[in-house]
Amino acid sequence: MTSGMTCPKCNSENVYHDGSLWVCPDCAHEWNPDTESGDAGGDGSEVRDANGNVLADGDSVTVIKDLKVKGSSLVVKGGTKVKGIRLVDASDGHNISCKIDGIGAMNLKSEFVKKA
Repeated sequence: MTSGMTCPKCNSENVYHDGSLWVCPDCAHEWNPDTESGDAGGDGSEVRDANGNVLADGDSVTVIKDLKVKGSSLVVKGGTKVKGIRLVDASDGHNISCKIDGIGAMNLKSEFVKKA
């Protein structure tokens, strides 16, 4: 490909344009060069909720669907508000660390929350 574009995550030159996004088939990273142009690091450290809003440490979020707690019979109900989240870099996709009243400390995926 002669696009001159490289993946900001793995630096692969094997990328292609798909609609308004660029896609790297090697690491499955998708990005929009217009919105990430000011990001010098380009490491994809930006965490977004289910609606695409950027999340930060200390934000409050609302769970959007019922989530089963692994290894337990407990369920985090949709609509539960979680205050004071911490963003973590986890390899299993759980990028939010928080405490939920009645359940305790746990990790959540950002795709199942929305910014409150």
